[in-house]
Amino acid sequence: MIITVETIKLYAPWVNSLKEKRTVVKSIIAKIKNKFNVSIAEVDSQDLHKTIILGIALVSGTKALGDSIMDKLNSYLQNITDAEIIEIFRETR
Repeated sequence: MIITVETIKLYAPWVNSLKEKRTVVKSIIAKIKNKFNVSIAEVDSQDLHKTIILGIALVSGTKALGDSIMDKLNSYLQNITDAEIIEIFRETR
């Protein structure tokens, strides 16, 4: 059993309030949950309205499969939001 964990930092310059950010984050989380079998949540910077930090966890049989799914997820994320991906940190256990 391989666990792949990823932290993704996004920058959304058009977001002007925490309420607007919450709408964007909920949309991203719902779309990713519907497309991929992963656990995902906003894990940091909840009080900053232009910064979104998502934590994603995935269990797979092999490291290659986990990396492949996360790569596809990252590409999908770029397509579903206008927010800029600033940083991606991936860890495999």
